[in-house]
Amino acid sequence: MSSIELTPSQKTILTALTNLHRETEDAVKGEDIADEVDRNPGTIRNQMQSLKALQLVEGVPGPKGGYKPTADAYEALDVDQMDEPATVPLTHEGDTVETANVESIDLSSVHHPELCRAEIHLQGSVRDFHEGDEVIVGPTPLSKLQITGTLDAKDDTNNILILQIDEMVAPAEEPAH
Repeated sequence: MSSIELTPSQKTILTALTNLHRETEDAVKGEDIADEVDRNPGTIRNQMQSLKALQLVEGVPGPKGGYKPTADAYEALDVDQMDEPATVPLTHEGDTVETANVESIDLSSVHHPELCRAEIHLQGSVRDFHEGDEVIVGPTPLSKLQITGTLDAKDDTNNILILQIDEMVAPAEEPAH
């Protein structure tokens, strides 16, 4: 676990950078980060200076330049950076989400079925998700768990969707073993 304490603004910007970098594998322009987090590009440049000082971001000069997250950035965000992470399908309002991968699923209040919620931690932006949207997660690689739910809330800073669970099925398909 990292000992770097980030401000909410730094965490939001760094999360946006890692998400955008994961999609393109290239340097990410400050303007693209500004669009993602709905902030002024000047604010992004200022925050990038502090993130560079913390060695969480490196600047890439030139016309194709921008910013890239360092390995420390993933550690500071407590994100596992894997070469080939298992893909857990995510469906939003009937459409497969290609730009995000489910990192973990936390079930809360399992002992109280009427209040059962699932926290879906994503690698990727939750910006396009809205309260009341239908979300289907899974099936997961091993247990073939599939959760269908209605979006109750979201945490943009930490890329978390909170679902009111409508249905939970395991195995959703025949296991491969």
